[in-house]
Amino acid sequence: MNGDVCETLQHDVAIRFFRTLADTATAMEARSPTPIPVMTSGPIRILVVDDHPVVRRGIRSCLQRQPGLVVVGEAADGKEALELIPAVQPDVVLTDLDMPRMDGLALTEAVRRQFPDVKVLILSMHANTEYILRILQSGARGYVSKEADPQELLQAIQAVYRGESFFSADVARLALQQMVLSEGAASAVPELTPRERQVLIGIAEGLSNKQIAERLGVGIRTVETHRQHIMEKLGIHTVAGLTRYAVAKGLVSAQHLPPQNHTATTS
Repeated sequence: MNGDVCETLQHDVAIRFFRTLADTATAMEARSPTPIPVMTSGPIRILVVDDHPVVRRGIRSCLQRQPGLVVVGEAADGKEALELIPAVQPDVVLTDLDMPRMDGLALTEAVRRQFPDVKVLILSMHANTEYILRILQSGARGYVSKEADPQELLQAIQAVYRGESFFSADVARLALQQMVLSEGAASAVPELTPRERQVLIGIAEGLSNKQIAERLGVGIRTVETHRQHIMEKLGIHTVAGLTRYAVAKGLVSAQHLPPQNHTATTS
């Protein structure tokens, strides 16, 4: 990914995020104490994905009581969900983030590629707002806390089914604050050149200087020079630190890192 593509992606994500805030505010203002009727030709078909059986059954029980919704299947992780989608044909995949084998973000990215008509809604306990931009980048249409009341979850399902975005008001507010803080912190960090970003991506992917040089069609000494400049600019002098930075900036996905670097991002 070159610098221009990365900057365009970040810009598009930011625009989408602020539009989502506006959509969420409107939805929250219009909230009614009684269920909102679902105006569809049939019930909204939902696939519930969570690695805890008790949680899945609780969600199913809650949703099945709502008019216009039907739970067509359950899955314990992303891989199982991908196998079920062709058979159960859901309109909305309601998924947790932390799951074995394939987590919610990786599932969302796979659904976007393989089943573009299926909408994904994240339902999680995560309060860490750094996930919000990653969720938007993955292609998810919304994020609702597991602590939300059933009415809010119903509104979120209806919104994403219509092709809109929906974020819980508290999550959207915290994410906005995080974005403002991140922008302020980023302004103090020297900008990497497009070539330096390419080298950083290679480092995060676990490539050697020789492999990065072959990929970019440059000499090994050139890669070594870029590597040194990157470390000096960012004030980061370990591969683990550079990898975490690359993931945080959206240059690489944690799901696509080699095992040793993936571990480094979560340490």
